[in-house]
Amino acid sequence: MAGTINVDIVSAEGEIYSGVAAMVFVPATQGELGIAPRHAPLLTTLKAGEVRVQDPSGEEHAFYVGGGALEIQPQRVTVLADTALRARDLDEAAALAARQRAEQALAEKRDAKSIAEAEAELLRAAAQIRMLERLRKLKR
Repeated sequence: MAGTINVDIVSAEGEIYSGVAAMVFVPATQGELGIAPRHAPLLTTLKAGEVRVQDPSGEEHAFYVGGGALEIQPQRVTVLADTALRARDLDEAAALAARQRAEQALAEKRDAKSIAEAEAELLRAAAQIRMLERLRKLKR
């Protein structure tokens, strides 16, 4: 198909999405990337956030990734996520509870490893909450 790019989103749990897209948006560690067909090859890391896949009809599909790696080839985008969920599978109560646990762990100021783990959990929870809020605004 001219004007499309193949997209695969996978995690340790399995394949989350496979299909064609007109455009893909990913949360790279250096900022959000917009990927169109015939994009230059690139390897980079991802931070926790939202992957948006715009199919050829213009419909957008949203996915949460908890970090990972991204490979771009001119006709293929592969997201290798640490964790990945479809937007509809996000659990707001669990994200809020994770944020609260992480904030509590940071307040206790234990060893450096515990602090790093709590900061990472806080970033993942915050990314999920931001994604849920954005999706809620779109539905209005």
